Amino acid sequence: MSGRLVLAGNVIADLVIEIPALPERGGDVIGTRTELTAGGGFNTLVAARRLGTEAVFAGLHGTGPYGDLVREALAAEHIGTLLPTRTDGDTGFTVALVDGGGERTFVTSFGVDAELTRADVEAVAARLLPGDVVQLSGYGLVMPVNGPLLSRFAVGLPADIMVCFDPAPLVADIPEAVLAPVLARTDWLSGNAREARLMTGHEDPRTAAAALRERLAPGAGVLVRADRDGCWLAAPGEAPRHVPGFPVDAVDSNGAGDAHVGSFLALLGQGHDPLTAARGANAAAAYAVGHRGPATAPDREQLAAFLDGDPLARRLFGAADR
Repeated sequence: MSGRLVLAGNVIADLVIEIPALPERGGDVIGTRTELTAGGGFNTLVAARRLGTEAVFAGLHGTGPYGDLVREALAAEHIGTLLPTRTDGDTGFTVALVDGGGERTFVTSFGVDAELTRADVEAVAARLLPGDVVQLSGYGLVMPVNGPLLSRFAVGLPADIMVCFDPAPLVADIPEAVLAPVLARTDWLSGNAREARLMTGHEDPRTAAAALRERLAPGAGVLVRADRDGCWLAAPGEAPRHVPGFPVDAVDSNGAGDAHVGSFLALLGQGHDPLTAARGANAAAAYAVGHRGPATAPDREQLAAFLDGDPLARRLFGAADR
């Protein structure tokens, strides 16, 4: 595995509003800060790109202010696109409410990004390269149009393409006929503790990680992200183990899970073993939550500085990055 990270999902606009607390039903609350940025899978692509892995967006993007925002953000991070601009509508958006404790609550409205065609999927498949890593999200699978297309796309990928699946918050709403084939083709599943519970019924992340791996093909691995507690890693052929996190004062958790996924895949693709890549991903996510904004994953120099004094820095980067 040494190729690109290819996101076969969604990059949409994020309207981030910081609030003291969620209002009661029918109530209102005054936001303290508002920001409009690119979001969705953008954060995963950025995390991988900043650590030196080529990243490519293979989803739809529309014509309008949100589509323009997405393309400008991708270009600024040197992330390419595989599909042309759609002219029949704009890209969708998410309202992300970040409360005083740093927790995020989302409301999403999809645009042309929810309207894949068979021709789009075939165009992406034709442009994949041996060694690429394809990232799929539950957000794509839950869409009535995109879900079945992406499920068939995943099943048809050759063995020299690695598939990573991030369940996303709406995983419980994905039809089983769409989800099951994707799980059978998944090489790595990375989800948070809530998503793992929704998929397995287990509150304990270690038990959930083991149960999730049973739903995948032999040789697949699982990561269950546990926020400040790091993650649980069920590497192929190994018992689930806890990978501790890094203490940090959280400022904004928006995009932290995406930073974890993108960093893990980048480090894995650069030849690191799953445990080392998971520890590096924990560090990248910790760095991200200590900075305001959704796309705050570190680059190699920033991550090396964050890990200063930790033996992990030398294992990840060697003397050249120190």
